[in-house]
Amino acid sequence: MDGMKTLLSLKTFTILACVGLIPLSFAGEYFHWGELAVFTTSALAIIPLSVVLSTATEKIAVVTGPSIGGLVNAIFGNATELILALVALRAGLVDIVEASITGSILGALLLLLGLAMLAGGIRYKEQTFKPIFARVNGSFMTLAVTAIALPTLVTYTSNMVDPTAIKHISMVTASVLIVLYGLTLLFSLKTHSYLYDVGIAEEAQSTEEKAELAHGQKALAGWIGVLLLSTVAIAFESDLFVNVVESATSGLGLTPLFTGVILLPLISDASGYITVTRLALKDKMDLTVSTVTGDSLLITLFVAPVLVFVGHYWGQPIDLNFNPFEVVALVIAVTVNNLVSSGGRSNWLDGALLLATYIVLGVSFYYHPA
Repeated sequence: MDGMKTLLSLKTFTILACVGLIPLSFAGEYFHWGELAVFTTSALAIIPLSVVLSTATEKIAVVTGPSIGGLVNAIFGNATELILALVALRAGLVDIVEASITGSILGALLLLLGLAMLAGGIRYKEQTFKPIFARVNGSFMTLAVTAIALPTLVTYTSNMVDPTAIKHISMVTASVLIVLYGLTLLFSLKTHSYLYDVGIAEEAQSTEEKAELAHGQKALAGWIGVLLLSTVAIAFESDLFVNVVESATSGLGLTPLFTGVILLPLISDASGYITVTRLALKDKMDLTVSTVTGDSLLITLFVAPVLVFVGHYWGQPIDLNFNPFEVVALVIAVTVNNLVSSGGRSNWLDGALLLATYIVLGVSFYYHPA
């Protein structure tokens, strides 16, 4: 029954995106309804497409098993964010793309986990999860944020303005982060995979979930088709969105910093909010924390370095020399996340604490003049 409901929900989102919002957004562009109309319809179209892409990724990962499924999640887990960022980078919106890196990390550490802990804590008095997820994520995120912060610290402590030096620091840092991400995959999928068995294995424990897995094996080709089609559709909608995002948000009084840190991640990672909330309400906190961990590590160790490399290749140089306030916000997010999740237990107040931190930072970014 749950599998049928999921399938029906997916169909609803697909119909909404393909029959409703996608044609509407293209019509707005073709008939010149205005930048705000195109901005709104394309943003709304990306949200259900993101859910479709995430669902297809999840189904393929469950069917193909831990090794291949882990790689599928690694490649497509944050595909919407990466596609949207790449399209924006190609259009020269470097400031917004740089800010979106910070925003995606903040969203994963505070908003995703906060929503999950709040929703699960309201339904259950207390929930538990393996502390290994929090420890591994905390260690890697602390190292990664330190590495990302170094170019900014070097610049602001030495008054260095040499673009070449900043580029070299950013490229070396990006290379280290990519290698580190490869090591996390090796650790979680190969050498210490037993520590992460909770994920895909736990998804098929009940009779209904086993039946859903069997059905998914038969429908694997269909899910791959859905994955590819939704990826292409997101690319087209991202192009429409990026063409008007700068002027539309400027008309709304939003700075590029707020647009990148708050607005873009809220749109591109809508599927993540639904996924972690659903898992927490099922009392699957191991899988919930594992999902949030994978999301934050993927953004920090893979998406950010890829954007640095691709940006320099395209002649749209993006570096890791962030606004100092972004670095402070990342340090706050990692610290609060580690404090809340280190004990392996959660309740609704923990979720409220994470969400409160995100809201306060969001308001601060809204009023930040940069």
